[in-house]
Amino acid sequence: MESLEKSKSVPVAARRLLGSARVHLLGLDIDNFTMDETLSAIGEIMERREFAYAVTPNVDHTVKFRKSQAFRDLYAKATLVVADGVPLVWASRLLGTPLKQRINGTDLFERSCEYAAQRGYSIFLLGGSPGAAEAAASKLSLRHPDLKIAGWDCPAYGFYKSPEQNEAVQKIIRDSGAEILFVGLGAPQQEQWMCDYGAGTGAHFAIGVGVSFSFVGGLIPRAPLWMQRSSLEWLWRLGKEPRRLWRRYLLEDLPFFGMLLRAMLKRSTQRQAQDSL
Repeated sequence: MESLEKSKSVPVAARRLLGSARVHLLGLDIDNFTMDETLSAIGEIMERREFAYAVTPNVDHTVKFRKSQAFRDLYAKATLVVADGVPLVWASRLLGTPLKQRINGTDLFERSCEYAAQRGYSIFLLGGSPGAAEAAASKLSLRHPDLKIAGWDCPAYGFYKSPEQNEAVQKIIRDSGAEILFVGLGAPQQEQWMCDYGAGTGAHFAIGVGVSFSFVGGLIPRAPLWMQRSSLEWLWRLGKEPRRLWRRYLLEDLPFFGMLLRAMLKRSTQRQAQDSL
């Protein structure tokens, strides 16, 4: 995406949210919010009337964050950072800096739409697999009759590599008048796109939601609640989409556990040193 002209109004560094006590976890600085507090934070962002975006770190993001300076830069510019992943919550407790709650990305998508309906904000759904955004919009309209859905678009894969296609997508969103933008392009493409071009859409807030359109639209069934709460949702998803996810879950995410082990050993060494004083 480096070849495209980027939005000039994206801030160099994100403005902090009021009342945010961030937890430093495996290199990440995460807003320690409950779901209700996260929605309040979105309300604060909307009142500012200037573009901001959110990221939702999970195990995959944590590994990418450690390996990639570009990904770290994306996080540095995000105004809202909430943990989407039970392993991160468990890790925070093991390291003595407990997060209040897991903020699941799909749950946040649905709750944000409910919040938008209550406050009169219009939304736009960008990306996802073919038909997913439209299916999600249909389900959301039934659940929240007052929700203003400005539109949805599922551009061709890699549209952001073409200046013409990329500008056309931004114009569609600008012309819709959407205030909240949900981006389902997968990591790290959705985070990069929000950072580089989100302000060009005219929206005030954007959040990357991955495959959430397919979950909400009913194209892919979500894991049972007991699996979600037991940090086994990845196993459910692997069973549903083995070709797409096997490498991510079985190979690429493994360094997370080494990172956690090293952090635990470092914490133990520091505590022993303090006790010996």
